[in-house]
Amino acid sequence: MFTKTAIASLLVASMCAAPLLAQTVSGVVTDTKGEPLKGAEVSIIGENIRVKTDSSGRFVIENLHGLEAELHVEAKGFAHRNFHFTVPEAGLTDVQLALLTSAIEVIDVKASPFHASANESALPVSVLAGDNLKMRQAATLGDTLKNEVGVHSSFYGGVASSPIIRGLDGPRVLITQNGLGSGDASRVGPDHSVAAEASTATQIEVLRGPATLFYGSGAIGGVVNVVDQRVPTDNLPRAEWMLEHGSVNNEKLASGSVSTGGDNFAVYADAFIRDNDAYKVPHNQVAHAEHEHEHEDEADTAGLNKVDNTQAKATGFTLGTSYLLDNGFIGMSYGRLDREYGVPGHSHAGHDHDESEVLPEVFADLKQNRWQLLSELNLQHDFIRQINSRFAYTDYIHKEIEGSEVGTVFSNDSYEARLEILHRPRNEWLGGISLHYKYSDFSAVGAEAFTPPSQSEMFGLAWMEERHFGPVLMQLGARIEQVTIEAKNVALPSVDLHQHDGGHETLPEEDHDHSTEVFAVKERFTPYSVSAGAVWDFASGYNLGLSLSRSQRAPSAAELFAFGPHIGTSSYEVGGLFQLDNDGDGFILSQQPIQLEVANNIDLSLRKFSGDVGFVLNAFYNQVDDYYYQQHTGLYIESGHDEGGNGGEAEHQHDDELPVYLFTPADVKLHGFEGQFVWRMADPYTLTLQADYIRARLAQGGDLPRTPPLRLAAELAYDFGDMSADIRATHYLKQDKVAAQESATSGYTLIDANVNYRFYLAQQELALYVKGQNLANEYARVHTSFLKEIAPLPGRSIALGIRGSF
Repeated sequence: MFTKTAIASLLVASMCAAPLLAQTVSGVVTDTKGEPLKGAEVSIIGENIRVKTDSSGRFVIENLHGLEAELHVEAKGFAHRNFHFTVPEAGLTDVQLALLTSAIEVIDVKASPFHASANESALPVSVLAGDNLKMRQAATLGDTLKNEVGVHSSFYGGVASSPIIRGLDGPRVLITQNGLGSGDASRVGPDHSVAAEASTATQIEVLRGPATLFYGSGAIGGVVNVVDQRVPTDNLPRAEWMLEHGSVNNEKLASGSVSTGGDNFAVYADAFIRDNDAYKVPHNQVAHAEHEHEHEDEADTAGLNKVDNTQAKATGFTLGTSYLLDNGFIGMSYGRLDREYGVPGHSHAGHDHDESEVLPEVFADLKQNRWQLLSELNLQHDFIRQINSRFAYTDYIHKEIEGSEVGTVFSNDSYEARLEILHRPRNEWLGGISLHYKYSDFSAVGAEAFTPPSQSEMFGLAWMEERHFGPVLMQLGARIEQVTIEAKNVALPSVDLHQHDGGHETLPEEDHDHSTEVFAVKERFTPYSVSAGAVWDFASGYNLGLSLSRSQRAPSAAELFAFGPHIGTSSYEVGGLFQLDNDGDGFILSQQPIQLEVANNIDLSLRKFSGDVGFVLNAFYNQVDDYYYQQHTGLYIESGHDEGGNGGEAEHQHDDELPVYLFTPADVKLHGFEGQFVWRMADPYTLTLQADYIRARLAQGGDLPRTPPLRLAAELAYDFGDMSADIRATHYLKQDKVAAQESATSGYTLIDANVNYRFYLAQQELALYVKGQNLANEYARVHTSFLKEIAPLPGRSIALGIRGSF
């Protein structure tokens, strides 16, 4: 689709374009009362120019190129603003830039090629950074983000929890690191950990709704982008470190990062180590009484139990370096991650074991090597203003081990490259094109390899533009891809299926011959996406955002080719390439062509971001045609294992079997709302109220499984001098809108609190902190979890820590 000649021509054209004249812009940044703001940051959108104001609020920007300039101004406690100027050859002096105070924290988004904050985007965005990130960081990415608006956690026993965005997860939610895919196996199943670490991140961004223009069709449900400084962009010396200990699982965490350099070079290093035991859960008299006959041998007299096999240990480090140019940088990094964690509910007991026998624990051993190459070049020419390139190679391996024996090995070798070519304003339109390539060689080998080895390749071309029409910012974009999925050894085994009839098993009349047909499959798709958005500043401190999009997604290799037991979900998975035969006692190749998943989405946002009261209200509607979901067939298959519950199956009556789920395309509708209200009360108090709701249902009737319930939260924060504290109450309502073979989940309330004390020692800024979670010791089952019956949330936890920076 894209030739080397075409790319080279674009680069040559950029180098040969005529240079632009340089001008100077100077002025002052103030608040609305005219008081100067010290330390405000002024940058030029599309240029590698960034300065800070002095004690008088003054700034000077030199070597500005072009006749048009858009200044972006930001300061802590104020809403970001863009100012557009026509710059004469003589330059501009005494420019007055006034900022509005904001009760809502405003942080720039790195995930977009456009310079924008969450309040300036047509697409709903959340950013977790700074002290908020440090206080919420957890062992998994899902648990770190679980309190963000519209984001829930799959909660896989606290060892492999992934974020769920507006009820969507798996291959529909892309996890990226500095804009490139994480290259792990976390999109295949909930028992696979995300290969990203929050303790060394500078910020984590959540793009809710389709973000396919920037990242491709794998982002049809949203994106989580983990930002760190592994490829440094400056050589200013700085360092951070953290030590923490948690009570509920005896967790011990140590992390740190340092960056420095000289002349034109910058270097960066970080490392972390995290170790925890199995976590404790509160005893639940009600739940125990209801299931007393199922847990008669359970030792509960202490009133506090542990969830077996939820221990984990992780270590990692990163080394990076950059060469700094006058007009950008080019740098590379290497990162190593080792993570070993138990897999709860995953015991292989066999049929005739001695009940007193201690069975070997099942655990996962994850290793990842990751190389990244990043560059940004700002060009002083009349057409192309910036060329950004990103490349990553990831070598990932994940072993599931029983005792000392390796059961199944998952591996993923992936390459990804993206080139962004951004142009200067043309008729006041600012934007560019993106060339994107991704290749993945994924394999699963072993007794529980439910999907065959496969290769996936994607070429993508995207175009994005934005323009201000007075108070309205218009954003347009389109993307087309060519996706190829190939597997040379797709298996279609003959299986013995049966169904339950009134509590009894109905077995097939005769056994199958257990033969397996193996064949090669190569599928090619051409998904496209289009998007239009607008942000209207209809009054001072208010705006209205509207985003419309149509996105297509090719099903993943696992959704197509799966055929086998997936113990992590306590199910037998069959891909969309197959269908039940006419007798319903076996599977054959599907007679229907493989369809693209098509999502038509509308997002509407109303924001108030100035003054002591602020709010963000989002409403969304998403209609997805040919949505691939796991439909319960009503059939079961002998597993040969003794597995834990999967959130509603009658596992205690049929311990040694798995329900059969078939990936089936169906039309679905998802809609809901998200709201956040922030009131900066009389100093030093701030009250935050939050709510989100998702309704996910089949167009022909019925509900999608594991849909998050309605959630309400209130937080009161105190911040004065060296002391800050907050207390938060989050209530999850009962979820009784459930799919077939899924049980309802009771509501619960969680109480969390944090206290920070900041002080200085020599040249270091230090903070002592205490984090309390589930302080009421509430027994809580997470409806979105595959393990909700055997792995409820941890009980009361107190964590003590200290962190420093210099």
